[in-house]
Amino acid sequence: MSAVAQLSIFPIGKEESLSPYVARAVRIIAESGLDYKLGPMGTVIEGEWPQVLQTVSQCMEDMQKDSDRVYMVLTVDWRNSPSGRIKRKTESVMDKIQAL
Repeated sequence: MSAVAQLSIFPIGKEESLSPYVARAVRIIAESGLDYKLGPMGTVIEGEWPQVLQTVSQCMEDMQKDSDRVYMVLTVDWRNSPSGRIKRKTESVMDKIQAL
């Protein structure tokens, strides 16, 4: 079973550049051992739902350490299928583009 989640999380009320805070969240994701892909507007995470949820919770707890307000968007696609969907989903679209 596989949950593919896209997470965007950052504190509100900080300086203009939020990349130091985003980097902290991405480090938590990387250290979780889950498969992930960093994007310009969010990070895609893949794994078993309990692990994904635990990792997202750790990111939220980290942001709360130095901010009274945190913005988070989490979208999830859970499917009873094997892992590796981050790569397969992208490849499927690229194959279709090439077939046009």
